Amino acid sequence: MARYVVMSWPGSPGAATRAERQPCPYRAYVPDPLVGRPLMLTAQRSADAADAERQVAGLNAAGRSLVSLEALARLLLRAEAVASSFIEGLHINVRRLAKADVAERVGLNARDDTARAVLGNVRAMESALELADSGDDVTVEDVLDLHRRLLSGTRDERFGGAVRVEQNWVGGSGMTPCTADYVPPPPELVPDLLEDLCAYMSGDDHPVLVQAAVAHAQFETIHPFADGNGRTGRALIHLVLRRRGLAPRFLPPISLILASHADAYVAALTSYRYEGAADSTDAQEAMGTCIDRFVADTARACADTERFGTDLDALEAQWRDRLRRVRAGSSVDLLLRALPSTPVLTVATAADLIGRSVQRANDAVNLLVEAGVLKQTTIGRRNRAFEVPELVSAITGFERALAGPLGDTRRAPPARPTPYRA
Repeated sequence: MARYVVMSWPGSPGAATRAERQPCPYRAYVPDPLVGRPLMLTAQRSADAADAERQVAGLNAAGRSLVSLEALARLLLRAEAVASSFIEGLHINVRRLAKADVAERVGLNARDDTARAVLGNVRAMESALELADSGDDVTVEDVLDLHRRLLSGTRDERFGGAVRVEQNWVGGSGMTPCTADYVPPPPELVPDLLEDLCAYMSGDDHPVLVQAAVAHAQFETIHPFADGNGRTGRALIHLVLRRRGLAPRFLPPISLILASHADAYVAALTSYRYEGAADSTDAQEAMGTCIDRFVADTARACADTERFGTDLDALEAQWRDRLRRVRAGSSVDLLLRALPSTPVLTVATAADLIGRSVQRANDAVNLLVEAGVLKQTTIGRRNRAFEVPELVSAITGFERALAGPLGDTRRAPPARPTPYRA
């Protein structure tokens, strides 16, 4: 039975205020386990979830006319990681992240803590997909590895892969849980709750989007780590969608929508925390409200991704028109197909991307520079790199579109800070 337990905080001796230094009581939430928990969806919720699942399936079934499926999938994964990080207060634009990514790939120190944190989120997303593709049951160690990869190379690396052994909390002054917005379960209950969550993610008792929504809400409720809970929890969404076979190619950037509706997102997670028996009306409505938010945001992400894919097709067609004749299978052809995943590149990373020699990649890059597709820039102090200006603009527009209630920040202001449109 889900419940709040009253605990005693000994006080924080180093706190600034007298109240924070004093002992005080607080309430920590203990959720019901997921395995065997009853879930009774209304007809409307079942229909909405089925409709959104069809949209995800349709997105994955549609072949792009020009843009490489692999390139678009990588780009969407990066957009998802950026948005997931944004929710945690890590703000970065396309160009800055792309430069840091290239610097890391060629062995340079990016010296950008925010970029390293977001790139860690990309690695965690990739790890979630690798785990899903293996087809194995999800284990606690798998979740710890996701978290390890997320924080690798960041200032919080020491917390990576370590389940908390102390009480944590969300909101408030930061010095005491007694004034917090939410206090997760006591640390001694976390291992069993994580085992139960992994067993639930390994099963298929509920429709895919419902399972993803419930697993994500439960993970955020448990809050098992000292840092990185939100980003790890959103990576688990993609683990479920890929593992159940709903999104074998494209993962809709759900976090871009969640970030735009941050208040509603937090409210949905808050509503998930019911008290009492799991089969009660209150419990069912609490889980249902959380599922509603997730399903609606997934549907919006799919619709906007379809439009974005069409925009990228048109952009590649323009590039090919400028070059006039591009021989199929040539280095230029391969690089054009790969560009949507690479807003900034070097000759060396281009060679790796298309599987050709450095010389052939250099020739292709030079042709694209002459055609105005690429523009020379630098990473670090003197390292030559190349930017795809129109792609940077397109990605920025995509992020801005998903930040607005009408899908266009020219028609209605964005619901959150967005990258500047040149």
